[in-house]
Amino acid sequence: MSFTRSILVFCFSFLLFSNCEDTHSKKNKKNVFKTASDKKEDTTETLFIKKDSLKSQKNDDQEPFKLTNENLREFMAVYGKANPETLVRIKTRYGDIDIKLYKKTPIHRANFIYLVKEKYFDETFFYRVAKGFVIQGGNSDRQQMATRRFEIGEYSIPQEQIKGLKHVRGTVALSKQWVDNPSNRSTPYEFFIVLAKKGAHHLDGEHTIFGRVVKGMNVADKISQVPVDGSEWPKENIFIKAEVIR
Repeated sequence: MSFTRSILVFCFSFLLFSNCEDTHSKKNKKNVFKTASDKKEDTTETLFIKKDSLKSQKNDDQEPFKLTNENLREFMAVYGKANPETLVRIKTRYGDIDIKLYKKTPIHRANFIYLVKEKYFDETFFYRVAKGFVIQGGNSDRQQMATRRFEIGEYSIPQEQIKGLKHVRGTVALSKQWVDNPSNRSTPYEFFIVLAKKGAHHLDGEHTIFGRVVKGMNVADKISQVPVDGSEWPKENIFIKAEVIR
C-alpha cells in the first residue's frame, strides 16, 4: 500500500470514528436531559396529587398528612379549585336534606366538601336537637369518629363572614369554640341548621354562615321533634350519610 493511500485510509477512519463518537455523545446528552426533566415532572405531579387528593399517604420518610392551622389555607385553596361542587345531600332515616354551599366562603365550602368526600360524616349523628332553634350534626359517641378526627387533623377555620347574611331559618353554619376564641374561628367538623321561624339573629356575626337548605327543611323539622335527653342529645341516634351531588 502506498504512503498516500495509507494516509487517506487513516483520515477516513478517524473521521468515521469521530462521527460515531459525537452521535453517541449527543444521544447520551439527550437522554440525560430527558431523564432530569422526567424526574422534575414526576416530582411536581406527586406534590400536586398529594395536595389535590388530600389523602394521608405515608412514604418511608414521611408522616401521614394531617390538616393544621398552618397548612389549612394553602391546602384548601388547592382542594377548592380541584373540587368546585356546591351541593351536598345529608341522608337520614327521616329523609334527605340538600344544602347549597356558598362560594363566598371558600375555606368553609372546601372543608365541608372535603369531609363529605372523606366519608367523615358517615361516622356521625345529628347529636343535638334544640327544639324550635337548631339541629346540629357532625359528632357522635362512637370511637370511629374520634379516630377519623385524629387522622384528618386538629385545626380550626378562620371566620369568613358574608356581608348581609343572617341566621334565618334554613341557614347552615359551622359551630365554634366559645372559650378562648376571640376571632370566632369555626370548628371544622360540626355544623348546624337553623330551625327557628324568626331566625337566630343573636348568632349573627358569631358564626360563619356557609350554606343554606334548599330542599328538606320538612326533614329537619321532623328531626327536631324526636325525644331528647337533658343535654339535647336524641334518645335514639340519628345517623348521617353525606354525599356530594354537584
